[in-house]
Amino acid sequence: MKKNVGHPVDKVARIIIGVVLLGLVFYLEGDIRWIGLIGIIPILTVVFGWCPGWAVLGINTTKTN
Repeated sequence: MKKNVGHPVDKVARIIIGVVLLGLVFYLEGDIRWIGLIGIIPILTVVFGWCPGWAVLGINTTKTN
């Protein structure tokens, strides 16, 4: 897997979106609250530096030499 997530704005946006989605686990009630676990996905894309959606679309936000 070649890294395709690297721009600081991209990383910060993914972390914020992930944390907000994870917060839904505590904010919502009932079974719908578990939808917040989707927030793990954008956080993992930052950790690994690779996003399958960006790979399919051919987008790369890493710095190229």
